Amino acid sequence: MQHREEGELHVFHYNQKVQNTCAWTPELLLARGLIFRRNARTKETTLVATPWPKFFNLQEDGYELEELAEMAKGGRVEVTTKMDGSLGLVFHDGKQWRVSEGHRKARLMEFRMLGEDGVRGKAGAKLKDRLKDNRYDGIDAEIMFPNKGLAMWATPDPIFAMAQCKVWNEWAWEEFGSHNNTVSPMAAIATGDLEGAMKEIERVAALGFRGLTLPCKPIWGAHDVEHDNYNLPVFDPMWALIEETGLPITFHVSTGRDPRASKGNGGAVINYVTHSLSPTIEPLANLCSSGVLERFPKIHFALIEAGIGWVPWVLDAMDEAYKKHHFWVRPKLQGLPSDYFRSNGAASFQEDEAGLLLAEKYDLWNNFLWANDYPHHEGTWPHSAAAIERTMSHMNDEQRAKILGLNAKRIFKFDLPDYPNRQSGTAD
Repeated sequence: MQHREEGELHVFHYNQKVQNTCAWTPELLLARGLIFRRNARTKETTLVATPWPKFFNLQEDGYELEELAEMAKGGRVEVTTKMDGSLGLVFHDGKQWRVSEGHRKARLMEFRMLGEDGVRGKAGAKLKDRLKDNRYDGIDAEIMFPNKGLAMWATPDPIFAMAQCKVWNEWAWEEFGSHNNTVSPMAAIATGDLEGAMKEIERVAALGFRGLTLPCKPIWGAHDVEHDNYNLPVFDPMWALIEETGLPITFHVSTGRDPRASKGNGGAVINYVTHSLSPTIEPLANLCSSGVLERFPKIHFALIEAGIGWVPWVLDAMDEAYKKHHFWVRPKLQGLPSDYFRSNGAASFQEDEAGLLLAEKYDLWNNFLWANDYPHHEGTWPHSAAAIERTMSHMNDEQRAKILGLNAKRIFKFDLPDYPNRQSGTAD
């Protein structure tokens, strides 16, 4: 029997010889990470963790089913199903919560019961964790964005913003590029530095990035008529390059100017969460109303995490303005602004019943993308299945399949099967 001490804790486990020779005794069957606490002052010994006794899969120890059946008649065996035999114990040692893997050295650890909020705050930075959490939530593939890194655009200095974008791109590709078909980071581009942006677009396209993420407006700050915006021809060389690469564009919420400094009562957080969605309207209107998508029809874009309930209203508002102000609207388009969103645009959401109820009326089944927003508090992970049922119970299988995965597969060119009972998503 193996015995090790870690402070006041004594951990017992059978040794490899017992495992190899099947020299089991009733005592050894119980010694599979058995833990006692011995008070250093009083010498009082207390049992603090009792694992499941060692037991065997069918035929693991050479027994056939018939032999086990005979042994069972005498009450000598109990038939139980186990997954893989892994041992993990959560226990309180009298002072704090700990986790033990029983037989492994250095795996008796302090453990703080974080709760779901705590887990969310620590999730997602490592590939293995994202893959595990995606499997748990039923996700086949995700597109991924910076978290606090969205603030890389929150500077009026476009050169500095571009330098920060390159740091994100290099880290993201190094960390996740090996699994780009399942965990796919979006390459960040600071479009205020047009020359630097085009060089970086060429670089990330060559690396294999699946898409780009651009700020909602090229230069951070309040609206300034002197700032170039995406509706102007100065960006045509960039659009041409993006079209050539075939990479879709994303515009993430909170990459415009929004009230992050909201203070005090009056719903500061609510004001931020709702108002921060509105800057995504700007790139939508610029691309759909300025002729960009007529000149570069192979460009596809998606608005990320801003919801979808407002999209039908914006499409109506753009079309109404185009029709009623036809004397001075420029340029004259071949279609209505809303036509270009339907053919080239998309928007993601977590839970947005209003948008889903209007999807059929506005012919937007091909334009909406469900996301779990892993691991954020406003997201649906790890309860996405329940959230989907809450908001999509009125939809048929074809509609669900498009919104839960097929639209994302098409836009971001994922190599995934077209089965309707799984989902792809976006995350931060």
